[in-house]
Amino acid sequence: MSTTTAVSGRATRVAPSLPLAIGLAVAPVAGVLQSKALAPIALAALLGCVVLHRQRQGSWPWPRGTAALVALALFGWAAVTALWAPRPGLAGFTALQIGGFVALGAAAVRAVAADDAAAQMRLLLVASGGLAAGLVLAGLDFATGNAIRALVRGLREIPPSLQFGLKPAASAMALWLPLLAVAPLPRWLRGFGLVGGAAVLLALPGESARIAVVAGGVAGLAAWTAPRLVPRALGAALAVAILATPAVLGPVLAGGVPAAGLPPSAAHRLLIWDFVGDRIAERPWLGWGMEASRNIPGNHDAPSPAVRERFGLTSPHAESWAPRAELLPLHPHNGPLQLRLELGLPGVLLAAALAWLLGLAAARSAAPPVATAMLAAGSVTAMLSFGTWQEWWVGTELLALAAAAALSQPPPARHARI
Repeated sequence: MSTTTAVSGRATRVAPSLPLAIGLAVAPVAGVLQSKALAPIALAALLGCVVLHRQRQGSWPWPRGTAALVALALFGWAAVTALWAPRPGLAGFTALQIGGFVALGAAAVRAVAADDAAAQMRLLLVASGGLAAGLVLAGLDFATGNAIRALVRGLREIPPSLQFGLKPAASAMALWLPLLAVAPLPRWLRGFGLVGGAAVLLALPGESARIAVVAGGVAGLAAWTAPRLVPRALGAALAVAILATPAVLGPVLAGGVPAAGLPPSAAHRLLIWDFVGDRIAERPWLGWGMEASRNIPGNHDAPSPAVRERFGLTSPHAESWAPRAELLPLHPHNGPLQLRLELGLPGVLLAAALAWLLGLAAARSAAPPVATAMLAAGSVTAMLSFGTWQEWWVGTELLALAAAAALSQPPPARHARI
């Protein structure tokens, strides 16, 4: 055998899931230090999985399955809406960029699922170690008043606003946390990691991340008792929520919701959602076009005195921030509202179908409680926090989806040697 053949033979034995394992090993720590790093990490990890699968199998793991096709159809429609978007160039670019990212993630899912059980087990083990490191670092940074992240940024003084930079990392780790339940570790250590990790995330700033942790835990426990029913029910409930939220929330907010006792961030969300509901009513069928949230007319305006009064934001404390709050500074902080605002009725129909299909996929998983917990945690964040098209968040979701593909072997068989 020649040297070239021997080298090639060794190369083809590299597990396609290895790049994903490396990505999940470094992503939690990198996310704590700078959340935007999650996008390139996810891109490199997913691309590595696809390339290694091609090298080993001799064929590309093209996206397959109804869920992948629906996801790609969603971004195909998003590209069409660029024709009437406020900024067509930006809309088309984002649709192709995020759509391509999702297509790569769907291909990586196939590559990881086709890998052997030993490689999948190593992936979950390495991912657990990376998650533990990220949780420890986030806890230390929070306990030291964000001194670690200030040091990385070269800041001599720590601004109070720096603590909110932990919110993206907390949301990402809340999504990945359920993977600890099926890591190839002793049962007591898995339990300790889940409880300890949840405790850290509940202590960190960010209400949506805390809710995601609780929702993931509740959904996972429910799926443990009914592993086929609960994931399907969750997928159906998410589909209904995606369809109904824009229709229900608008009339509720139009009648006024007492917001004086809410934290400013929560009250501001109500103002944003009220404004978005009005804009949806103006273009209910086809939407305003991809990326319209950043450029929609009136998005930088402040709420009128009548709107502030309708929400009860007339106290001196509310007057200190509400008159200067923008009605839609970046995005609606609600996935269903953003989808309906930008992509119209076709967008929410496709997104609802995707949510339902993900619930069915979770039910078919070898570990339905884990897949269900991840779906619940990710859905909470998508509905309450970040923009739907933010690259770092899409990368976080795709890393979780690809890792869930490693759950193709029954957990008892995977842990038989532990």
